Amino acid sequence: MKLTILGCYSATPRMLTNPTSQVLDINNHLFLIDCGEGTQVQLRKHKIKFFRIKHIFISHLHGDHVYGLVGLISTFKMLKREAALHVYGPKGIKEMITVQLKLSNSWTDFPLHFHELEAKTSEVIFEDEKVSVKTIPLQHRIYCNGFLFTEKPKDRNLNLGVVLNYGIDVAYYNSIKKGKDIRLDSGKVIPNAELTFDPVPGKSYAFCSDTKYDEEKIPLIKDTTVLYHESTFLESHEHLCEFTGHSTAKQAATMAKKSNVTNLLLGHYSTRYGNISMFKDEAQTIFKNTMLAEDGKVFEWK
Repeated sequence: MKLTILGCYSATPRMLTNPTSQVLDINNHLFLIDCGEGTQVQLRKHKIKFFRIKHIFISHLHGDHVYGLVGLISTFKMLKREAALHVYGPKGIKEMITVQLKLSNSWTDFPLHFHELEAKTSEVIFEDEKVSVKTIPLQHRIYCNGFLFTEKPKDRNLNLGVVLNYGIDVAYYNSIKKGKDIRLDSGKVIPNAELTFDPVPGKSYAFCSDTKYDEEKIPLIKDTTVLYHESTFLESHEHLCEFTGHSTAKQAATMAKKSNVTNLLLGHYSTRYGNISMFKDEAQTIFKNTMLAEDGKVFEWK
């Protein structure tokens, strides 16, 4: 599982910082998460192939999370894209994008599918044999969702030495990897646990931006491999959280600790602060395994 941070700052774009957007590479899927201004430039800068992006997930309709989307879609058209593009986001996102395409006479030549969200409880919005994606309802100033990306359980690994010792035909290997016991010609049943090893556990990634501190989402993000949680403010500005619908680094760390996640990744920093290392310092007083998102940084979990 690999995550490329294209932008991780709040509010307005600046010369050296970009608003929220990131690319998650999980089990051969390349998902774009949020699409602030400048996203397509960042995609090019980091050599991410446009044609591999088939699913875009938009958390909410504030500009620093979505204003780069229509430009990216227009570029896909100019690049003569043919593959379908699926956009998942709050109700209203279809109107937001199609009005701009209409007025600029830029209708796409490829299938463009909008999956508008309005549920206030978690729901599965994408699923195939490899990955599932479900929403994480967030508490922000407008309707907002995070997203939980989870790898499906992989096949079990053959204990080839044992399998060969029993003389089991290769035709049964797929069944064994799926967890089936095997009955030999003699009638003896060989339990699957003897024939296989446990697979490598699947990875999971929870994206939570923007949101104020909300313990109701703990059951949804519990035990995830990586939690990305917004940390717009330091503790000195905690009084701004309730009004703005944002969190502090310490609040993000508290969510990570109570949710028993393995890794915490901070982002969505307010540009009022000159040094983002202070976010990590504050969070690590509560949750040690804390990392900082930075524009252009790549994280990988194997």
